[in-house]
Amino acid sequence: MKIGFFCIGAGLSAEPDIVSLIATRSEACGYHSLWAPEHIVLLDRYAPKYPYTQDGVMPFATMEVDLLDPFLALTYAAAVTRRIRLGTGICLVPERQPLIMAKEVASLDKLSAGRFDFGIGIGWLREEFDALQIPWARRAQRTRDYLAAMRACWTQGESSHHGEFAAFDAVRSYPKPVQRPHPPLIFGGESEAALKRVGEVGDGWWGVNVTVDTARQHLATIRGFAEAAGRDPAQLSYAISTGIGVPITLDEVKRFADIGIDQVIVGAFANSADEYSRVIEDTAETLIVPLGGG
Repeated sequence: MKIGFFCIGAGLSAEPDIVSLIATRSEACGYHSLWAPEHIVLLDRYAPKYPYTQDGVMPFATMEVDLLDPFLALTYAAAVTRRIRLGTGICLVPERQPLIMAKEVASLDKLSAGRFDFGIGIGWLREEFDALQIPWARRAQRTRDYLAAMRACWTQGESSHHGEFAAFDAVRSYPKPVQRPHPPLIFGGESEAALKRVGEVGDGWWGVNVTVDTARQHLATIRGFAEAAGRDPAQLSYAISTGIGVPITLDEVKRFADIGIDQVIVGAFANSADEYSRVIEDTAETLIVPLGGG
């Protein structure tokens, strides 16, 4: 079982010295991965329920909060680390232009020497899409088309793609990713449609606010979709978080491992450098060391 840490790039963890602290301490303590969230804009008033906390409210006291571009935050972290994997948690793919996004992914994978995990979501905040003037409808289909376009950029010397939402012919996009054929595509989400995306086109899944029982059900669903698509579900990775700032015990981690979860990603927002250090080190002592890491 691997342990990841969420997050860098938000609030205090958007400060350069805190990004460096979290990244280096996490790597030194044996964490497997480090994740950065994304929102291009935030709004004081929003209708949907935030999907990554227990109460459905974004974990910020104010919307006047620093929220770094995740690719920049992770590149900064890559420069001060050598082993820990770096992931978007998650990148809002339908909000980004796919040729630019393909370049950002490949660039980060090159600069990190092949340590990037491409965490992907289709978005939950309609008001953000409205502000960006991007259609909310059919964003799942847009995401799949953009991923196909990016795969063309990552895997073809002279790249072409002709889809409903993205089209280009005979372009060259370099660098190519270090990881072949491209960095792992890790989908977030717990809906049936989200789980279907994992099974049909993903390399892994990251579920949030899930229990052992719900994770077991979701894994069975993903495996069923993968098999129906002619894919081997054993080749996929499976990660969970019980929620941002929600503590998890070693026994719970072992129960997740027993059902086939590969990674537990713990989350924390701290108020000082010392508090971040304590959280990272205490969690490592509680979870990573007993599991044979660190």
